[in-house]
Amino acid sequence: MGSSLLSVQIAGLSLNYPGMLASGVLGYSAESMRRVIDGGAGAVVTKSVSLQPRNGYANPTVVQVNGGLINAMGLPNPGIGVYVEEIKHAKTLIQQPLIVSIFGYNAEEYASVAKKAADAGADALELNVSCPHVKQTGAEIGQNPALLMEVVKAVKAAVKVPVFVKLSPNVTDIVELASTAVEAGADALTAVNTLRAIAFDVETAKPILSNIKGGLSGPAMKNVALRCVYDIREKLSGIPIIGCGGVSNWQDAVEFFIAGANAVQVGTAIAFDSPNVFQTINKGIEEYLKKKHFRSINEIARSIHKS
Repeated sequence: MGSSLLSVQIAGLSLNYPGMLASGVLGYSAESMRRVIDGGAGAVVTKSVSLQPRNGYANPTVVQVNGGLINAMGLPNPGIGVYVEEIKHAKTLIQQPLIVSIFGYNAEEYASVAKKAADAGADALELNVSCPHVKQTGAEIGQNPALLMEVVKAVKAAVKVPVFVKLSPNVTDIVELASTAVEAGADALTAVNTLRAIAFDVETAKPILSNIKGGLSGPAMKNVALRCVYDIREKLSGIPIIGCGGVSNWQDAVEFFIAGANAVQVGTAIAFDSPNVFQTINKGIEEYLKKKHFRSINEIARSIHKS
């Protein structure tokens, strides 16, 4: 059990710690998710899974750049029919909330995957409507309010567990899309997915990634993610927000709490460090709360937001 100072409630889920594993990093197997929980995470989000299997893109799929990584994996996964066994296995290994990230090519597919994941034991679902490098899914849905409304409503009608919507920063007005997701029934928002990006090899004079473009994650995008969280919180006071993008240490996490997040997700920092980065982040947040005489993480945000 974690310190009660660090515990948070997100859409009915109780987390001992405010840090979650972000989708796409170590969320492949039950054993890797267990490692993350042992490292101090309060919950895990699995890799994104779809109705049918996907092979993803050819290598190279990841490139390290200043301040982070650009990846275009192509959402490889075995399909929900196979992955339900991993969900069931994970539920026997970890006691903290297991959130399954799902995607589809239309509302019916999202709903179908959601139901199978929930039936297998998922404590919540995170809708990936914001992947920047796979056509016909992800960002194309997350950038279109009408499609987003349809997908969220379909999933909400199919399951009883909480539904999180992971938003894209690659939009003109993220608040409009956040509002649409909430109106459609989202129980929480994850802000944000990766920024669309590209990297070149100067020797070959060609793009490095096989898919040409990918998604930038890590410290380089933190201040964009913070702005997104802040903008959403200014307009939507009641909805839980999970900040995501460039959290590497406790100071980053606290910045997200100041911006209005109730919890944070960590991804790229694990790739550069280890799952134990969560323990370091937890320790720093706890010392900060005590020093500032805050009784909970939610009190931090009240210093700048009206509500």
